[in-house]
Amino acid sequence: MSSRSTLSVKEAVARGIARRYRNEAIFRALGLGALLIGLGFLAFFFYTLVGNGYTALEQTRIRLDVELDAAVIDPEATRNPETLRGADYQRLARDALGRLFPEVTSRADLRALYALLSAGAGIELQQLVVNDPAAIGETRTLWLLADDDVDVIVKGQAPRDVPETDRRMDDRQLRWLTALEQQGRVDLQFNRYFFTRGDSRDPELAGIWGATVGSFFMLLVTLALSFPLGVATAVYLEEFAPRNRWTDLIEVNINNLAAVPSIVFGLLGLALFINVFGLPRSAPVVGGLVLSLMTLPVIIIASRAALTAVPPSIREAALGVGASKMQMVLHHVLPLAMPGMLTGTIIGMARALGESAPLLMIGMVAFIVDVPDSPVSPATALPVQVYLWADSPERAFVERTSAAIVVLLLFLLVMNAAAILLRKRFERRY
Repeated sequence: MSSRSTLSVKEAVARGIARRYRNEAIFRALGLGALLIGLGFLAFFFYTLVGNGYTALEQTRIRLDVELDAAVIDPEATRNPETLRGADYQRLARDALGRLFPEVTSRADLRALYALLSAGAGIELQQLVVNDPAAIGETRTLWLLADDDVDVIVKGQAPRDVPETDRRMDDRQLRWLTALEQQGRVDLQFNRYFFTRGDSRDPELAGIWGATVGSFFMLLVTLALSFPLGVATAVYLEEFAPRNRWTDLIEVNINNLAAVPSIVFGLLGLALFINVFGLPRSAPVVGGLVLSLMTLPVIIIASRAALTAVPPSIREAALGVGASKMQMVLHHVLPLAMPGMLTGTIIGMARALGESAPLLMIGMVAFIVDVPDSPVSPATALPVQVYLWADSPERAFVERTSAAIVVLLLFLLVMNAAAILLRKRFERRY
């Protein structure tokens, strides 16, 4: 009887162990499946983003033999820089294109032919002549910027073999473009404007440099305000503040502020910094102030967690050898907590870099062409630039939107990597 009961117990235990192993295998399989699905979606996202954006690194150009006519550029031969800047360079580029198609004579056809060139062609000729006045009177072979409609056709982003009503270029323009391609006068070259210029209504002239500089000034203001204030607040609350209902109320409000939607901070900045203090709209200094309000709770929470992680024995040892409480905090606790504080600060700054809602509320959605030269100059930011381009109807802005998102993600990746490196660099073992 006892042997049977012993056997039944062993069988029950064996079945229980087998069931637990089976459940564990199912749970691990579900976890692995969820991980693979998440990685699959992430890979698809990056594939789509990079696939749509890498073409923005190239721009279509047309090779033309441009006659830099002195009668058009500097008829009085004064070589005055103001006179050189005011000449009609777009006319010279159009004349060079028109000489390739002498059969085009009517005004309507000439207008359609000249539309193959971008307005940036004249700007490039102007820069050439202003930098090198000796070129006046010469005929130079130059690669000039093509219009965005030509660019999307050459890149294959818009079909050629569709009815004329279904594409932006008519049959005449497509025929002229084909002739230029057959002559080897059309080529895709590196798009330097994407990295060196500000925004533009013309996609071929639009770039992210203005938004990048605006984001830099904004983060500079945010860091200068939020880091010292956040660290000082964390040190006071964790090391010096008495434990009472007022400090508990402050802690609860700090935790609540970390969860407030970012657009609320934008409304606060609009009401306070712009309407009350009269600061300029669409300026990085206002954006930095708003993002500082949004980043402060994150930095305070991360800094307090870093201070809490320092063992009490460090404090007790410092006080035991005669250090004051201030010396104990500044010389012993704060250096050990600094890696965690820096990590929290950089993560908070990365969040601020990707925010667009509060910036829209303070007017940084304005169309800004010039690159800002100070924190009070009109500017936009990278997330807002992405928003503006995504709302544009031109097909050429699609690739620039994707490319700008890739650049923004790279900045975020660099900032998160910097947080990890700083934590490893300054981390101390105790």
